[in-house]
Amino acid sequence: MGPDLSSPRLRTAFAGLAAVAATALLSACSQHAASDANIIAGKQLFVAKCGSCHTLARAQTKGTVGPNLDEAFQQALKNGLGRTGVRGAVHGWILHPNPFSPMPAKIVTGEKAYDVAAYVARSVAAPGKETGLLATAVKAAGSGKPAVAKNGTLEVDADPGGQLAFITSKAQSPAGAVTIKMANKSSTPHDIVIDGKGKSQVVQNGGVGQFKASFTAGTYTYYCSVDGHRAAGMQGKLTVK
Repeated sequence: MGPDLSSPRLRTAFAGLAAVAATALLSACSQHAASDANIIAGKQLFVAKCGSCHTLARAQTKGTVGPNLDEAFQQALKNGLGRTGVRGAVHGWILHPNPFSPMPAKIVTGEKAYDVAAYVARSVAAPGKETGLLATAVKAAGSGKPAVAKNGTLEVDADPGGQLAFITSKAQSPAGAVTIKMANKSSTPHDIVIDGKGKSQVVQNGGVGQFKASFTAGTYTYYCSVDGHRAAGMQGKLTVK
């Protein structure tokens, strides 16, 4: 969501650009006052569409492809940009991202774009944790029940909402030949890997990746090898007995 900020100098320049963009878009955004429902919808959309690329502490997203949004806006907020200005800047970047960034134009549109911008503006560089309905708007990543192998197949799916996580961080299997399978309904590409055992295809949009290996008793780590995903927490523990 915007340029890649890799240095303090670029972050300072970014803050100035944010102020300019916000001023240009302020009047348009002021016509779209965000309700609680808009903010909740904005969080859900942000996690699904933007969280795989951006870190935003309150959304518990840890993407590293794009800038860390908390860091990106921190100085601009201190300089007096204001939350409305942040909202205007973010909305502008959604519709017209940096052409040299990997972010596609109009990843969300219409009211959805306003909702995402409103959520980011409310949450970016904000202290504390979310409460109430906003805190539970998105299921915690990797919080599903442990996956258990059945009939020689262990299925550990990617989070369908686009988070950088599997649906569970724990899995169990008996020793022997096991097919490791991962379905990925989200548009974020993922694979599943166990070092020394195998690696699935990278899949997205309903694709299924898998590999077969023989396991002895012990513990193994499964993870996604797509750049930045494991570092963001997309991994889990397989216990073989």
